[in-house]
Amino acid sequence: MQTDILLESGTNELEIMVFTIADVPFGINVAKITEIMQYQPIRKIPKSHPSIEGVFKPRDIIITVFNLPRYLGFPEREETYRDMFMITGFNNLHVAFHVHAVEGIHRIKWSDIEKPSSVTHSSENSVSTGIAKINGKLITIIDFEKIVSDVCPETGIQLSEIDALGPRERSIKPIITADDSVLLRKMIYQALNSAGYVNIKSFTDGQETWDYLANVRKKVVEQNIPIESEVTAVISDIEMPVMDGHHLLKLIKEDRILKKIPVILFSSLIDEAMQIKGESLGADAQLSKPEIGSLVTTLDEHIL
Repeated sequence: MQTDILLESGTNELEIMVFTIADVPFGINVAKITEIMQYQPIRKIPKSHPSIEGVFKPRDIIITVFNLPRYLGFPEREETYRDMFMITGFNNLHVAFHVHAVEGIHRIKWSDIEKPSSVTHSSENSVSTGIAKINGKLITIIDFEKIVSDVCPETGIQLSEIDALGPRERSIKPIITADDSVLLRKMIYQALNSAGYVNIKSFTDGQETWDYLANVRKKVVEQNIPIESEVTAVISDIEMPVMDGHHLLKLIKEDRILKKIPVILFSSLIDEAMQIKGESLGADAQLSKPEIGSLVTTLDEHIL
């Protein structure tokens, strides 16, 4: 089963693929899926992480298989021939996730995805980015980037890339970041601070960010001050509950005052199709996670 669904840019919509583990429904953004395959034999890798089931080569590349039920703490089961592989592409990686069943695809709005409660989502260990109600069922949206980063830390943001940039001056220019992942917000904040950017406000989704920018806009108009005194750049993820990064970008670039602010999309989903979407909406730069060194140098180019 190939997935080839492109949504109109900036509509704040997404396609969710619902899959199950032990009859419990979960969801993944279709933009991350490259293919769905029936379970097939794989080669085990000695001394690998317990959640890595092995590797297989369906075509021209070797793909690592993550056992998602095992990672999430579900009991092991013997029957696997009816199971499925969800082959994903993000962070410039191709990984397969072993699941029990794939139910189908549903188009919903990001505003229909609610944030998990602070009890479950405030921790850096949380793997849920949102909860959606589809056909009467509550669907947990899984943070697949975090899972891969947990199992293979070398695939995540590396603060050593900042050290490699050499000595840097301190900057108090105000920067906004938007990312729904607790862990990634923290790491991006730490990386920018290490790079000398010390005036950072972090938000958890596009709507929070837009509400803040709307207040900034009001202040700029009322006090007749330059927008740069309040915000010099916005760094935004694309996948976020309530309002996604593309819709946030669209709102910023359609506003006569806010459109001057450079917007950098920093997302695991950046590929050729996403580049086209971002360009059509006015993105000033688009970078794939986890390239934190490139993010800092791009930020330098736009505001220093």
